[in-house]
Amino acid sequence: MAAIKDVQRPDYVYIGSEPEVLQRMLDHYRATLLWKCEGLQEVELRQRSVMPSELSLFELLRHLTDAERYWFQVCVGGRELAGGFEPGTAPVEDVLAHYLEACDESRHVTASHPLDQVTFSGVYRQQVSHRFVLAHMIGEYARHCGHADLLRESIDGATGE
Repeated sequence: MAAIKDVQRPDYVYIGSEPEVLQRMLDHYRATLLWKCEGLQEVELRQRSVMPSELSLFELLRHLTDAERYWFQVCVGGRELAGGFEPGTAPVEDVLAHYLEACDESRHVTASHPLDQVTFSGVYRQQVSHRFVLAHMIGEYARHCGHADLLRESIDGATGE
């Protein structure tokens, strides 16, 4: 078995052409998969998820609401927003409504700001482009949709692509 070691994840291209930003984002996630496997033996790589976790579909909705608001409304739109939800206390209906509202507002922000617009991101502590924000959120959703697949399968056996 080939050992996976010393995985080097390339930094993102925060400001660049569409091909540069997207290719580097893809390479980053390719390396992330290898990084998650780094140093594990075959038996560990074949181990199935059985660990208890606090993660839930509810928490994913809440987290992605906050991500939508931060990346699009704050970073790209330049707004200041009040805090998010108190963990675990908001009714599910409210979390879902806020999530759908945040997604609609993100679409509006994206439609009204150029992809080359540069803004500051406190997360990365540097300037990033609107194009990068879109690519970053694609990665954020890809990661969390994988979590959602596992959560849903554990609830009722439903699987998807």
